[in-house]
Amino acid sequence: MSSRRSIARSLATLAAVLVLAASCTGGGDDAPPRARAPEPAGKTAEEELQEQAEKTEQRIEALEAARLQGTLGVIAEIERDPAPGWAGERLLNATGDDWEPAIAADPNAPYVYVLHNRYGGEPACRGDCPDPAMILHVSDDGGRTFGRERYLCECRGVKGQYDPLIEVVPETGDVYAAWMNDFNVHFSRSPNHGRTWSEPVHVHTDVRWGDKPILATSADGTDVYIAFNGPTGGDSYVSSSHDAGATWTTVRTTTGDRYYFAYGGHVAQDGTVVFSEVTFSYTGPDDEAEGPIFVHVLVSADGGATWTDTVVDTLELGIACTSRSCYADYYDSGPALAADADDDLVIVYNGASEPFGPQTVFARSSTDGGLTWSDRVPLSRAGVNAAFPAAVGYANDEVRVWLMDQRTGSWNVWYRESLDLGASWTKAVRLSDATSGTAYKSRSGFTEVYGDYGEIAVTNGGATVAVWGEGISYYGPGGVWLNRQRSSP
Repeated sequence: MSSRRSIARSLATLAAVLVLAASCTGGGDDAPPRARAPEPAGKTAEEELQEQAEKTEQRIEALEAARLQGTLGVIAEIERDPAPGWAGERLLNATGDDWEPAIAADPNAPYVYVLHNRYGGEPACRGDCPDPAMILHVSDDGGRTFGRERYLCECRGVKGQYDPLIEVVPETGDVYAAWMNDFNVHFSRSPNHGRTWSEPVHVHTDVRWGDKPILATSADGTDVYIAFNGPTGGDSYVSSSHDAGATWTTVRTTTGDRYYFAYGGHVAQDGTVVFSEVTFSYTGPDDEAEGPIFVHVLVSADGGATWTDTVVDTLELGIACTSRSCYADYYDSGPALAADADDDLVIVYNGASEPFGPQTVFARSSTDGGLTWSDRVPLSRAGVNAAFPAAVGYANDEVRVWLMDQRTGSWNVWYRESLDLGASWTKAVRLSDATSGTAYKSRSGFTEVYGDYGEIAVTNGGATVAVWGEGISYYGPGGVWLNRQRSSP
């Protein structure tokens, strides 16, 4: 996603500029600014826009420097030590500077889809093309192999594309995607396994900009919801469509002084919509984040017209990220949401018990559509910094999760399962099992998490497929990695 909080100190006047320049402003790791009262000593809107462009350029420069130094992508043989039952992790593109992947699997056919953005790649079109641009990978054999990668759209006149989201409509097999063109959230659909896509639709034309979208759809694909934060100080918004994404209406779901970021969503069989979100306060020095952090669940039972907001847990900000150009609260990631076959929910999230201490990943469950939640259960090792969870539900009361931690001194991805809606969990197994091959790989793990999230899915055969990003630093370069179970558990 766009680096959510890196420019939280920006001025409210920038939002007005974005109305005039929606198709030519930057995005990506430069989040749209919080709407704030103008500060006399602050930067002008033009200066902030220039800063965003410069930060995107710096990521491209890091990519080019790695290419010249011979440290881009695969530079040696990739050695692996897969966990039992797993194929072993692999890099989806050997030279692409790729991050923040989304994944979806068709529950009724062997198709698996991975969507991510790429910096500095071949242009998606001739002329004024986005960089980074959205890259789509399609597998027709459960994630064992993928066909030729392709661009999601040419999207001429867009400066950059960010925050990929992808879902399969269970009853039709249609594929839905949402992402940001600059600071505007767009939606598109494919009826033919990703070969062609509908013209992208801007889902919030009456809201000046939107950031950090999350997509949720009904089983028949008719009802589609996208949560995002917007220009009123980071309040939560939801755009709803009840005609499979053709037309949209947008409502502001919260009003307050906390900044919302959505991370998970689900549409139940009875039409209830649930989003999991995290909020921060930006009232510290230079508008850096201050604790505590709140974990929220937003619920609508009337097709997205009205919403309730429940705080599920309160935690502290964790260990600061010190990677190149990283913002301090980068590791304070948001809550994943999983739903089982009968719409029971599990929320998986992270936070610290004391300010700036190591974070723990927790799980809670709900059997009433997110209105009430069980006590939290820790999923990560005590005293070890852990973050960035991904979760998916399967069958009745079954939940599958991966999370990242630093138990080895480097980052690694660990996988766990629950058969009782999160009350108990299997022993963790390591998914980031490649021990060499790139500049950021070693036997202890990888150097830095590349992007604020990855995802997890279950194939029609019941096997888990997981994707995430790894890199040299917050600025990269890095790549998207995938691991899959050889068969269902």
